[in-house]
Amino acid sequence: MQNAECRMQNEEEKGQCPSLVGSFGIERIDDLKLRSPSAEFLEKIPIGFARRHGMLGLASDNGHLPVAVQDAGALEQLQVLSRLLGRPVTPLLASPADIAAAINAAYQQRNGQAETMIQNLDKRDVLAEVQQLAGREDLLDVASRAPVIKLVNLMLFEAVKAQASDVHVQPYEEKLVIRMRIDGVLDDCFELPKGLQDEIISRIKVMGRMNIAEKRLPQDGRATVQVGDRVIDLRIASLPTSFGERVVLRLLDKSVRLYNLAELGMESRTLALFRQLISVEHGIILVTGPTGSGKSTTLYAALQEINSRECNILTLEDPIEYGLAGISQTQVSEKKGMTFASGLRSVLRQDPDIIMVGEIRDRETAVMAIQSALTGHLVFSTLHTNDAASAVARLLDLGIEPYLLASSVIGVLAQRLVRKVCAECRQPITPNSDELQRLDIDPSADLLKMRRGTGCTVCRQTGYRGRIGLFELLLIDENIRKKIQACATASEIKQTALNSGMHGLRDDGVAKTLAGKTTIDEVVRVTMRATF
Repeated sequence: MQNAECRMQNEEEKGQCPSLVGSFGIERIDDLKLRSPSAEFLEKIPIGFARRHGMLGLASDNGHLPVAVQDAGALEQLQVLSRLLGRPVTPLLASPADIAAAINAAYQQRNGQAETMIQNLDKRDVLAEVQQLAGREDLLDVASRAPVIKLVNLMLFEAVKAQASDVHVQPYEEKLVIRMRIDGVLDDCFELPKGLQDEIISRIKVMGRMNIAEKRLPQDGRATVQVGDRVIDLRIASLPTSFGERVVLRLLDKSVRLYNLAELGMESRTLALFRQLISVEHGIILVTGPTGSGKSTTLYAALQEINSRECNILTLEDPIEYGLAGISQTQVSEKKGMTFASGLRSVLRQDPDIIMVGEIRDRETAVMAIQSALTGHLVFSTLHTNDAASAVARLLDLGIEPYLLASSVIGVLAQRLVRKVCAECRQPITPNSDELQRLDIDPSADLLKMRRGTGCTVCRQTGYRGRIGLFELLLIDENIRKKIQACATASEIKQTALNSGMHGLRDDGVAKTLAGKTTIDEVVRVTMRATF
């Protein structure tokens, strides 16, 4: 790509040629998204040139290459393009913002091309270069070899393209495996020689400003990379193992659009009840589930819905995953003495209306959250429990008095994420009796909408693409309050809620399976059968 850039500069320095536009008017394009970029343009023209001059070649069936430009006077650059591509070009006018967005999207989608992070990467070439390095014995500067840097960049680029949430660099006795968590499921992506382990891990640690000489203690680091117009935050954690250091990178895409409540997958009744909950003036609303179940996404969606000029909303988070306009967000740092409990004390002095506490981890934080709710604030927080009823039992275990719990908590939302059936390759299915029995589905139910993905390039042959939430909303009504005050078990509380009409996680999973949104296997994977 650097050679191509030099050629472009040389061409720009040459004399001008006759005008390519002639005396005809230049057509304007209102929506560049409707036109596909030219593969020849992407291959031969560096992204730096395209950005600098604000132009992008478009696909065409005739001999002329249409080029979207932001300035009708860019004739000299069009002549450079014509000489380099060996064909006449036809300018089309478009807005600078549309062209910039189209350039980023086009070069990002092209395999092996991501501006700033990757230049001219090809997966096979990079792996071949790295394989050659594995045979060398003298590896001095383990963090600066170009093939290793390319490999780490390739790894991150592949993760961003696949929308992976985590990248695992996992050492084994005789090999190093790169794994990616895509739609909540780990997948082996690369297998590399053991001899490159130290180089790859050192490169990642350099990116995260970690100590590459310290290999016996766990370390944490952070880095930021850019792919086109997308900024990706990396949270890096290393851990010593018997076969060397293991590293996990958590990817947070700052350019990802935040979801609203209607897009999360709640069925209409649950959505209506949850919207009523978040509109009250005071109380505690808890969102529960394991790590990676979408709790933060739900909280962000709720805060966006109730955010207004009349409300003072403050959050305490660890980490701050996404920025929310109009909301004050505070990063918790236990190393610096800023815990959820101490931060909550400070937040209460900021005259808040609504407070979001990232997680209730200990009794002190729980007590502060309850006191905040009892003094007229609406508090959102999360807990790691298997279902909604278990959140009550967990708070009781932390030493919270039952009467305080019963009077402060107004609702608990438990959730899981299941993979959605791929829209490109889904096919109708007729499940057998054994499959229906796994979810206790009535054979007389309407099974016509059930679907399963057959596997395609879009879903990487998995049959799944994207995820959707399963939800269980426990409303703390008078019957539940009595159970809490009587220190009832989680099973007793859940049974009381089910008798009052609550839909469990598995019930929601069955409904989404019958609607063709997910599959029996996915619901069984993330939910447990209710036992009392």
